[in-house]
Amino acid sequence: MTAPRIVYLNGQFLPYEEARVPIMDRGFLFADGIYEVSAIIDGKLVDNAAHLARLDRSLGEIGIRNPHDAAGWERLQTELVARNGVVEGLVYMQVTRGVAERDFAFPKAGTEPTVVMFTQAKTVLANPLAESGARVITVEDLRWKRRDIKSVALLAQVLAKQQAAEAGVAEAWMVEDGAVTEGSSSTAFIIGRDRVLVTRPLSTALLPGITRASVLRLAQEADLRIEERLIPVEEVYAAQEAFYTSASAFVMPVVEIDGRAIGDGRPGALTRRLRELYIEAARQG
Repeated sequence: MTAPRIVYLNGQFLPYEEARVPIMDRGFLFADGIYEVSAIIDGKLVDNAAHLARLDRSLGEIGIRNPHDAAGWERLQTELVARNGVVEGLVYMQVTRGVAERDFAFPKAGTEPTVVMFTQAKTVLANPLAESGARVITVEDLRWKRRDIKSVALLAQVLAKQQAAEAGVAEAWMVEDGAVTEGSSSTAFIIGRDRVLVTRPLSTALLPGITRASVLRLAQEADLRIEERLIPVEEVYAAQEAFYTSASAFVMPVVEIDGRAIGDGRPGALTRRLRELYIEAARQG
């Protein structure tokens, strides 16, 4: 008999089927909330301190009280991972402004945030896409202007991801004013001639990726020259290599964008090396 899936909701570990959130929750009515996702390798959390720091920052940016300190979050995550027996996959955390009668303005002081957590068993290490390379399309960036906040308001990303699915590709890179901002659920990178790694600089135009930060650190160790600047779409097409990063994809090689082959149409050697270095670092903790 399969063990029941356990989730966390507002102080309780519950069977998935028993977890309920009221319809007046502001996350449901307004997407008034924040989320984070950490990877799990060998039963351990990856880059977790940075994810929890970003969660705290996002909550502060929209004025939601963080219901736990970092140590408290990690205790809950660790217990949830153990209860579900997840060795490889993801743990998802979400905090909303809580439950109140529907009104655009914030509810009265003292309204308790809603906290939801769940795990997903998923193959993140031996991902077949990392061997074949991902195909990508570009789409118009339709999002709001505070993309540095990891909001649960993801409709524009959903539409971009659906465009990718309908095109039969793995990801959509969003474009604004002729330059790539980021993927629908990832950070975009290209590698040009002379071992130059290029990605967009941090600003309110994109999410400060946790995996992005780790990869930039590893790239320096691998003697890649780093340029943080805007990347015109035409430069993407001419890149020697391309890849995207996220908590679940790690470092994912891109072999085709908008039907145009990147390099020789196979995962690049430098991208492969960065993926190896990232996994090695993640396993070492």
